[in-house]
Amino acid sequence: MALELVGGALLSALFQSLFERVTSREVLYFFRAKKLDEKMLKKLRIKLWSASAVVSSAEEMQIRNPTVREWLDDLKEATNEIENLIDEIKTETLVCRLKGEPGSSTNQVLSLISTSLATEVEPKMEEILDRLEFILNQKDALGLKEGAQNRPLSRSLPSPLVEESDIFGRRFDKEAILRLLLSDDGGGIGGSTSKISVIPIVGMAGIGKTTLAQLVYNDERVNGHFDTKAWVTVSDDFDVLKITKTLFEKVHVRNTFIDYSFDSEELYDTKDLHQLQVKLKKALENRRFLFVLDDVWNENYDNWDCLRSSFESGACGSKIVATTRSEIAASRMSDVPSFHLQTISSEDCWLLFVKHAFKNLDYSRVPPNLEQIGKKIVEKCNDLPLAVKSLGGLLRSERNPRKWEDILKSDIWEFSERDSNILPALWLSYRCLLPHLKRCFAYCSLFPKNYKIAKENLVLLWMAEDLLPPQTGKRIEDVGEECFDHLISRSLIQKSSQDGSLFIMHDLVNDLAKFVLGKFGSRLEHDDLSSTTGNSIHHLSYEKRNIDGVLEFLTLAEVKHLRTFLPIGCPEVGEELIWNKLVLDVLLPSARYLRVLSLSQYPITELPCSIGNLKHLRYLSLSSTRLKVIPDQICTLYNLQTLLLLSCKYLTQLPAYMGSLINLRHLDIRGTNIKEMPAGMCNMKDLQTLTDFVLGKGNASNIKNLRELKHLRGGLRITGIENIISVGDVLEANMKGKEYLSELNLSFGVADDSQKEKEVLDGLQPHRNLVNLCIHGYKGTSFPDWTGHHSFSNMVTISLIGCINCCFLPPLGQLPSLKKLFIIRFHMVRSIGAEFYSKGSFLSQPFRSLEKLVFRHMLEWQDWSFPQGNRNEEVENFPSLRELHLEYCPKLTGGLPDKMIETLIIKNCEKLAFGPSPGRQRFA
Repeated sequence: MALELVGGALLSALFQSLFERVTSREVLYFFRAKKLDEKMLKKLRIKLWSASAVVSSAEEMQIRNPTVREWLDDLKEATNEIENLIDEIKTETLVCRLKGEPGSSTNQVLSLISTSLATEVEPKMEEILDRLEFILNQKDALGLKEGAQNRPLSRSLPSPLVEESDIFGRRFDKEAILRLLLSDDGGGIGGSTSKISVIPIVGMAGIGKTTLAQLVYNDERVNGHFDTKAWVTVSDDFDVLKITKTLFEKVHVRNTFIDYSFDSEELYDTKDLHQLQVKLKKALENRRFLFVLDDVWNENYDNWDCLRSSFESGACGSKIVATTRSEIAASRMSDVPSFHLQTISSEDCWLLFVKHAFKNLDYSRVPPNLEQIGKKIVEKCNDLPLAVKSLGGLLRSERNPRKWEDILKSDIWEFSERDSNILPALWLSYRCLLPHLKRCFAYCSLFPKNYKIAKENLVLLWMAEDLLPPQTGKRIEDVGEECFDHLISRSLIQKSSQDGSLFIMHDLVNDLAKFVLGKFGSRLEHDDLSSTTGNSIHHLSYEKRNIDGVLEFLTLAEVKHLRTFLPIGCPEVGEELIWNKLVLDVLLPSARYLRVLSLSQYPITELPCSIGNLKHLRYLSLSSTRLKVIPDQICTLYNLQTLLLLSCKYLTQLPAYMGSLINLRHLDIRGTNIKEMPAGMCNMKDLQTLTDFVLGKGNASNIKNLRELKHLRGGLRITGIENIISVGDVLEANMKGKEYLSELNLSFGVADDSQKEKEVLDGLQPHRNLVNLCIHGYKGTSFPDWTGHHSFSNMVTISLIGCINCCFLPPLGQLPSLKKLFIIRFHMVRSIGAEFYSKGSFLSQPFRSLEKLVFRHMLEWQDWSFPQGNRNEEVENFPSLRELHLEYCPKLTGGLPDKMIETLIIKNCEKLAFGPSPGRQRFA
């Protein structure tokens, strides 16, 4: 049975939002203003209710009945047409509201709606109603029964993320692998007499191979035994160049003191495998290393032989751990017997289940009635940890025995995994999700297996696809984060073992998500077009090597229903003309319903004016492209929520009418060369993210345009502050009122008026919730009172750079949470004393939380003194300091904190004299 079995399984999640949209005020007013037949809306609601009543029954029956599957696909197509029509009405209404005069009544605004749309709506609605009628007439013949839709076991969203601390049933396996790793025996790569041995861990999907590898990789004994280590997730694409490059980058980062005698940037960009192998071989020379190759599928010996050639320079005792489902793949890497991982015991499965179902409750305190049912559920998981953990998360906080019985007696257990590659336990976990979570989960299937997902970006994509239900009093982004956390609590998403800030899906879970999305989503891989079905595709993603496949798909298939165009990775060099043709000539003119368009990292040099035709677009990523100009037509994309221009280094200006994008919530222009902000930024009142605000000499980019941007959060960098004319404009910007900002970077250019600069900086006082502050190029002679004020109790990091006129430092010792402090290029500071620690008041522990302190390029600094105690109170300076840098301070003669310091770095401080080392020191 193919993965498309449950292509319609998302219908129950879609109906709820459709009911709300069909009855929305905009749609009703549109029908009245254009004198359309309102009875159509009533008929549509009735037919949607009729369909929703049987969809739960259909979703269960489709597993065994292909005809029901086809019925669900037809119903999904019809509901998608309804979505598109409603969105067109709402978009046209928004456009006319913007074009209308301020204060115009709703009917006056709606009267501006184009006659062409109004004349199209009734025929389209008639067509949709007829189609729904035809579909619903078949439900009795198919035996579909009315009944309540599957409801989740718990209505509340989960508590914080589930901790993955305790691993059950793997203690002996871990110790066995550790004994192999810590021995100095060289079993030999590929069974040879080499000094480097390969340890394959072989087992079925979901059994815990990666978890076991993580356990040994992070063990303290391993850290002390090997000189360097690296982890690479290989997956089914055994790309020798990519694996070699990843290994070298990780080894290089861990061993930065080695002189490789090459340009690292040039190396990272190289496509020359031989050059990479030479460098990796040199980096490993006489060093004992540990490499983990996770999820290996390669069964081609030549590929492995090519990869291993870089490893032979390593020291005796170096080891490679490879996890794989394939015994053939293991045998290609080593002739020594594989470590075959078995399922964990029934007792350990029960403990794992209890951990996830009862929030770490002691297993002896589990209610007896639930224990009896729970053990039977665990038994059905066939001792597979992934399945056990998934169902434990599903039943977390659920204490109703009837709900547990429903899971135990579900017909899904009879569902053949051999037919679909889907574990029944995972299907049950999916089936009991809240409706909107089902859609969010299915959307994740667009990402390849082992792809590392950034939580923030995935939430923005969910927003763009309208998958998140609005909740009163909550930002839609917060709703999205709660949905993400809920999927984590169900073990449907998990943290990456290589980067804790990114997330991945287990292979089996990824299969389930693809199974659910069915024929309406396609992930083109390895030039395989067999999974696409022409114009039924609504969501398309593909990897960089698939350009020919994508061109064929977009050329041969109709893309008029396409909503998502999501490239993964970077294209090969030399494909600029192909990609410009793809975007300019094929995609943009045709895909009118696009909501998500990403061209990040692709070598396009221009966007056509037809970009303005994508009225439904919510998410547009042009990051790391070669665009020099963005067409003004982009300012007509009134639904746009996210615009990403990160690292568009050739871009020098934004479109003049950016202020028209009143629904824009996230604008990232880091790494661009924009000279000044356009006029009208104050109209973008919903902005949550604005990475940079560039002040020019004209009035259009006046800083007071920040006044209305009250919801900004995350980081904001303000540059060109020297161009501010009026201090009153600074106060009008109301930086003090932006309570959600966590990071603020204030950058001053060339200026002569030091007093004005101080007044401007005083007016830029941020809210006291600020966490990170950077002030760069400030030309005042002293700092305003707010810098260093103890009320900034959340401040963690401060960087003061290039404040060349300042003679004294602000009283930063008063900040209770400050952990990192960077003082760089203060050319007028000669002495650092009491003023640095507090402002008048006595502190027994100045800088009580500071862990890292950096002084650099302090050319006139001569003396550093510390507060002294008295008879009544002692002073402990820098009680938490662990790392101190003194670099390029040529006149500093003495004085260091009187305490143990783990890392002391002194560089080009010729006159500095001090006594015995207070701790570990490193000199340069």
